[in-house]
Amino acid sequence: METTAWIGVWMDYSKANLIEYGEGEVIQTITSSFTPQKRTASLSHSESGMHHKEQQLHTQYFKSIADKIIKYNKVLLFGPTDAKLEFHHYLAGNPQFKKVNIGVEPTDRITNNQQKAFVNDYFKKHRYL
Repeated sequence: METTAWIGVWMDYSKANLIEYGEGEVIQTITSSFTPQKRTASLSHSESGMHHKEQQLHTQYFKSIADKIIKYNKVLLFGPTDAKLEFHHYLAGNPQFKKVNIGVEPTDRITNNQQKAFVNDYFKKHRYL
């Protein structure tokens, strides 16, 4: 059964807020496991070890988000860091997302209310794409 639901994902490297179009609420927040404490602990062993651990935890973070948004036809990725671009590349390599229309927009750090308004405004403007 195919759904016509749309979702916005505000994200940075520490967390992602999932916001359904029309719902007006953050339906879920997913937090990355790569904390500053883990970064410091990994860096104390070696820089290459830290980068490997960081990549591993980012992949887990991206998979957690992908598992939640797979049922949506249209996805908006937005936020202040390059995390949204890295996640977009991650999704592009996943055959399950081939038919999903994915948009990417830069934003500053914004409040939850601004995130909700951004998602609703974006999908109103892009309703027929």
